[in-house]
Amino acid sequence: MQRYEIATLTTTLGAAAKAAPAIVDFAAGPDAKGQLLGLWATDIGPLNQVIVLRGFDEAADLQQERERTLRSANPFGAAPWLVGLSLDSYAPFPFMPPVASGTFGPIYEIRTYVLKHGGVEPTIAAWEAAMPRRSAYSPLLAAFYSLDGPPRITHIWPYADLAQRTEARTRSVVEGAWPPKGGPDWLTSDMQSAIALPLADSALR
Repeated sequence: MQRYEIATLTTTLGAAAKAAPAIVDFAAGPDAKGQLLGLWATDIGPLNQVIVLRGFDEAADLQQERERTLRSANPFGAAPWLVGLSLDSYAPFPFMPPVASGTFGPIYEIRTYVLKHGGVEPTIAAWEAAMPRRSAYSPLLAAFYSLDGPPRITHIWPYADLAQRTEARTRSVVEGAWPPKGGPDWLTSDMQSAIALPLADSALR
């Protein structure tokens, strides 16, 4: 897949499970483009959010789907519960394989770092060099760089539970496998993280 979109739907209290079937139907509509991959509800971090990950084989497909979403009177079929909506376009780090559906969680950490200007290429290079060691502690599901808005990266890490997350993060740092050498040089202090759980219709479990 050449392009990805992360849609963040802020919903009314407790509406994630209600909105999920409508989101699936919207993504599978007759005019829809792309593949619905992830459908998560945030559990730690910003709450009352549904995070939707879709993949696209062509940049034109992402753009067409973006226009369909923005021009819809009922985006993602979630209008009855929708409080806010943001749409972010991404390209994958070139060394990463396409995101594939499967059971990898059920805990998913979704992290976004805003970069200093000019930081995309050196960040990709640093991550490519570091990931063979870092992956031994826990797998990286996805790493993207933004195509709109401020320069930033978003990365998604699945874990069996929060204890595995703590162990992997702690050991990789103590043993010198992470963070990637030179990578932090390009980070700003603008960082966000959310722990999210797959909803019933998510292809990523």
